[in-house]
This record gives sequence, C-alpha cells and structure tokens, in this order.
Amino acid sequence: MYIAVPKELDKLEPRVAVTPNSVKDIIKSGLEVYIESGAGLKSFISDNDYQNAGANIINNSNEILSNADITLKVLSPSPKEIAILKQNSTLISLCQTTRELETVKLLSNGSITAFSMHLIPRTTLAQKMDALSSQANIAGYKAVLIAASRLGVYMPLLMTAAGTIRPAKVLVLGAGVAGLQAIATAKRLGAQVEAFDVRPIVKEQVESLGAKFIEVESNSEEGVGQGGYAKETSEDYKKKQQELIHEHISKSNVVITTALIPGKPAPLLIPKSMVESMKPGSVIMDLASENGGNCELTKKDKIIEHQQITIDGTSNLPGSMPVHASELYAKNVAAFLTYMVKDGKLNINMEDEIISGAIYTHNGNITHKPTKELIDKEL
Repeated sequence: MYIAVPKELDKLEPRVAVTPNSVKDIIKSGLEVYIESGAGLKSFISDNDYQNAGANIINNSNEILSNADITLKVLSPSPKEIAILKQNSTLISLCQTTRELETVKLLSNGSITAFSMHLIPRTTLAQKMDALSSQANIAGYKAVLIAASRLGVYMPLLMTAAGTIRPAKVLVLGAGVAGLQAIATAKRLGAQVEAFDVRPIVKEQVESLGAKFIEVESNSEEGVGQGGYAKETSEDYKKKQQELIHEHISKSNVVITTALIPGKPAPLLIPKSMVESMKPGSVIMDLASENGGNCELTKKDKIIEHQQITIDGTSNLPGSMPVHASELYAKNVAAFLTYMVKDGKLNINMEDEIISGAIYTHNGNITHKPTKELIDKEL
C-alpha cells in the first residue's frame, strides 16, 4: 500500500506526520512510504534522513496525493488536496469534525475514509495513539516558558543581599494534560502555583505536583464528561466559578488557560472586566485560542496588550517545538495506522472501539454521529 506524506500547506504549521523512526515502523507493517520533498524541513528532517529510513521522496504534490492509498497529515486537507485524493483512499489527520463541517462534507462526497486523531478514544489500549495528549503536554510546558520570558518579575523566591524577592503567582485554569504540565513546569521554575478545574477528581493530581487546588463548592460532579474530558456546567455553577476565578486572578502574575470541550467553542472564563482587575505587567497564555479562547480579549495567533496586560493567543504552541512535537505526533499516527494493518493491508473493523471512535467518513457516509447531526441541521 502507498502511504503518502505531503507538505503541510499552512505556513504556521511546521510539524510533519511522519519522522524517520516512524517510517521504519510503518515499513515493518508491509507498507511503502512516499514523502513529498521538503515535508520535514521545518521539523529539521531532511529528505536524506527519510531516504535513509527507507522512504521514497516525491517532488510533485499532485503525484503523491493522487497515488495515495493512505494519506498521513497533521492538519486537515484543503479542498484542493481533497479533490486530488483518489476515491476510497484513506486519510489520517487532526480534524475537529464538528468545527470543520465543509471539510467533512468534501471527504464524504469524495468517498474518502477519514480518521481524526482528535477522536481517538481515551482508553488504556489507545494511550500510545493519543495525539491530543502528546501535543497538549508540549503546549503546557512551552506556555510557562513564554510567560516567564515576558514577565517583569522573577519566577522563584529569592533571598538576596538587597532583600527578599517574592515568587511569581501562577494560576492555571484547567488541569488536563496541558494544565498539569504547566503546573509542573511553573513549580520547577519556583513559582507559587494555583489551579482550577471543574472536575474535582483532578484535585489529587494537582496537589501531587505541589500546587494549590481551588474549587467551587458543589454537591455534584457536573463538570465531569465522558472519557475524562470536561463538560459544560450549569449557570449557577458558572456564576460561582466566575467569582472564584476573579478573586484569584487579580492576585496572579501569570494565568494559563487550557479549558476546552472537544468540538465546541472554548468556555469563556476571563471576561474583559477580569483582565482589567489584574496587576500591570501580568501575562495571560490562552491555550484555548484555537476554539475561540477562554479570555474574552484573546485574538487567535495574535499577541495583544490591554491596559498593560499581555494576552497571548498563539494557537499552535506545539509547533514552536517542532522536533519533539513531530516525533510524538508521528509515533501516535504510526501506532494508530499499524494497529489497523494486517498482512500489509488496511483492516477497518467497525466493531473495534478505537477504529469506530476515530472514523468520521466511510463509503460516502458521515459516520461520526455528532458531526452528522450538525450537517443534517444545515439541510
């Protein structure tokens, strides 16, 4: 089978879906790998590196896509790319299907079998395929380093001859993979860290990293969704949540927001009034900017300043560390691909919860129920 890895068209996307190490894993499954020349350059992988791993280099993007039995990408394909893909071929990429409805429709119309790494179920068996976690881990780490570089204060407590320097206060909103890594990184830099999450179950994890867990008093676990994700909460809970966050945010030097609900707009946690209550020189790193942001003032892929508060809406922080981001994503993709390959052929078993969970178009049909319901509403 012909496995194609084209260049990413988005200029802000330096990651690549396959690395030399993952090429070897894919070839072991009996597949042939074809990579568009220059596809790995932004991740510092040369064509020679790929060739030495056993891949074939193709100079023409149309040629590589039109011959592909399986196409591996980071981002969703463009309409132009979809038009080139041959019928009944397979695509694996990151795709927020409920937010990229036009892409889903085009893939379905082209009879492309498409899998989203966003939809990989969070189960023990699928851990090595969990691209959201591997990329979120990088985002949480890098967010703290960027915030520290922008602050006008030290992160740690320092005892100096000139007096004592108080530690910076860091508030992390959302204690998923990105949030926990942000907590750990901020603690390593010596900051005083607090964290908030709608899921009481993460309290132990937050405290094990040395941070203080702040929580809304509630008799239910209304913020706990399926697969460990957060879900939307009641209006009463949201009101209490806003009051609690406001109290802590006004004392913080850095706020890192990571609250995302899969396939939906990011919940608004920091309105403009709350930003204006922060100390001058403070920094907000909004890791939910891709889905609209947790801060009212966030602008996707822009760094703005509002009343001396810096708000960073960079949406692809993993891409700022392309070597490890590509390495981890490529491992996730290779693990998922080889999981489906039997004797050199793709075996799409719809009874398998990982395969059926990640697939969203197949045989001209939209198979992901929430996505199909949204498209049906448009008709």
